[in-house]
Amino acid sequence: MSQSRQSTIFGKRKEPHTVIIARGDQIRHFTVRPWIAAAVGSALAAVAVGYLLATSYLVLRDDLIGATVARQARMQQAYEDRISALRSQVDRITSRQLLDQQMMEEKVGELISRQQELAERQAKIGPLLDGTDGLKSLSEDAVPTPLPRPDVRAGLDITKSPTIASLFPDLRPGDQNLSAADNADRLFVTINQSLRSIETDQVERLKSMTEKAYRTAGAISDALEDAGLSVAKEYGTNSVGGPLVPLDRTMQFDAIVDELDEALTTLDAVKSKARQLPISNPAPGKQVSSGFGVRKDPLLGTPALHAGMDFRATTGSSVRSSGAGTVISAGWNGGYGRMVEIDHGNGLTTRYAHMSKILVAVGDKLEPGDVVGRVGTTGRSTGPHLHYEVRRDGKPLNPLKFIKAGKAIAGLI
Repeated sequence: MSQSRQSTIFGKRKEPHTVIIARGDQIRHFTVRPWIAAAVGSALAAVAVGYLLATSYLVLRDDLIGATVARQARMQQAYEDRISALRSQVDRITSRQLLDQQMMEEKVGELISRQQELAERQAKIGPLLDGTDGLKSLSEDAVPTPLPRPDVRAGLDITKSPTIASLFPDLRPGDQNLSAADNADRLFVTINQSLRSIETDQVERLKSMTEKAYRTAGAISDALEDAGLSVAKEYGTNSVGGPLVPLDRTMQFDAIVDELDEALTTLDAVKSKARQLPISNPAPGKQVSSGFGVRKDPLLGTPALHAGMDFRATTGSSVRSSGAGTVISAGWNGGYGRMVEIDHGNGLTTRYAHMSKILVAVGDKLEPGDVVGRVGTTGRSTGPHLHYEVRRDGKPLNPLKFIKAGKAIAGLI
């Protein structure tokens, strides 16, 4: 029987397990098949593993959730920090643009102010130069004038600033990569330097013109004083004083303009005075035949005083006034023949004698170079010529000194 239960294919056959349960008089038994045992074991193992996993999940869930929340919080914080950094950067850029805008507004205001100051300066200088002829000898030092004021506010928007190449063509190529704000800043610097150069040049030219005006007036005065004439205006250099008042730029320029005005006024006064003096040649281009002083009388042959100068000229040649004045005599005067006498003020008079014809009348106002008559040989004369005298308070003076003085300052008046 035991042999019949042996498996010939798989070897020794295992008998199934039998479970017997006895309770009092009752006995129960059941057979446990191998596959049932395996299934039950597997189920128990699965339950155990599930229990362990559930327990582990429950234990680790809080940690996992906390880690996830913490990671999300860190990501949110990083995101918020990034947003905050970007906002700060935008604020800085905006603030920089506002500062650049404000800076350019201030610089534009300064440029406009300086341009207005230059315009005001020109308004002060213009009438001074236009209203006087004292600059004829100083024309090579014309005062520079500023260009018309540009609309500098049109370039305030730094995002629409002109290119650096158009504003600064002389810059190196590497400098053309500057920002619009830097371009505008360099433009302001260039304009500012140009305005400062004009201001400096104006002041230097005005000072030079003032010095030349005084020097010209001094040269005229010195030449006339050498001829015995004094036209210089006296200026007090002593007994001066007063509180010290510091000068700002505007006051300094006003002082320079006032000084130039005074110098030109002085020069005009000296020139006006010089034009009244008998310093011109009454017979320009004519040869002097007899000078001032003691000579042999042409008619008697004895020594006599010649109170003037004789100019050899053909009959009918023009006789011109040697200075501005008023005719006080015009007619026949003994040995002078036909004679004209002109009063030049300050006791100075001139006489033009031996004329063939008189072209002026008593009371006429004459300017230097005006024709007073024609050369002749009337009166005590040996031939056609002009007898010319210069007198001060009736006393004869050597006319040659006056003519030399006039020749020396001819280019100054």
